[in-house]
Amino acid sequence: MEKPKTVKLTSGDRAFYTGVNFFLVFIGVIIAIPIISTISSSVTPNGYIGSTFDKFILMPWKWDASAYKALLGNNGFTLAFWNSIKIMLFGVVTSLSLTVPMAYCMSVQDLPGRKILNYFVLIPYLFNIGVIPTFLVVTNLHLTNHLCSIFLPGAIGTYNCLIMRGFFEGIPESLKESARIDGAAEWYVLISIILPLSKPIIMTIGLYYAVGYWNDFMHALLYLTEAYLQPLPILTRNILLGASMSETLDTGTAFGAASIASIKAACVFLSAIPMMLAYPFIQKYFTKGTMLGSVKG
Repeated sequence: MEKPKTVKLTSGDRAFYTGVNFFLVFIGVIIAIPIISTISSSVTPNGYIGSTFDKFILMPWKWDASAYKALLGNNGFTLAFWNSIKIMLFGVVTSLSLTVPMAYCMSVQDLPGRKILNYFVLIPYLFNIGVIPTFLVVTNLHLTNHLCSIFLPGAIGTYNCLIMRGFFEGIPESLKESARIDGAAEWYVLISIILPLSKPIIMTIGLYYAVGYWNDFMHALLYLTEAYLQPLPILTRNILLGASMSETLDTGTAFGAASIASIKAACVFLSAIPMMLAYPFIQKYFTKGTMLGSVKG
């Protein structure tokens, strides 16, 4: 049995790969520095005076979890966190439920009026109507002070829809035709043939939607005026600004032994945890879904 031939790297290839590795390490360090600094600041004891190195990396035996106890024990923070979870979950389900059939219709080559449908989706993407018309629509539909006002107005993302359409167009037409010849309806083709093959793109687009809804600040600021409906980005903004703290957290009881700086850092870190936990499970689908979806546009 012949041994597989190995390709020898030239000196230029080695230099290129070495440069790429150093560049990736450099990018990783740039990303890690603010994360480490934020974590260190969130566990710094109130009134602690240390060296410059301690402000960047605080040794574990000096940590103080008072900021996390103050936030997690505060009803305002837990309610805002739960509101963000609900917005993200319902938003992702709603957006995928609308984006998948829309993208599939746009991918069917012999669909009557397919070009018109594609233009109908593309034109609003190129020419945004702006904030005021959208606000008037949401207000006239009486969606203000409802969590659905965050995800319903933009439930179908045009960019996400186009990427998913490209993925569906890349699926062999013979698979769809064989089902149609057997008498399958289009909804059956979509559910039984297309969706099982589309797990990468569904997970990828779902991640896009999840990140967007989790970080959505402007829509919550415009449409949610009741304090009990405000999501985590609004609460985080109030804490980071440091203005009117008493409106969000009772400084006399909620902070306890934690400093304001620790509260801010802990809030930022807790806000990032859900996406940090979700990404490793979706990462294996991310590149495949994006690349295959961009082959045809």
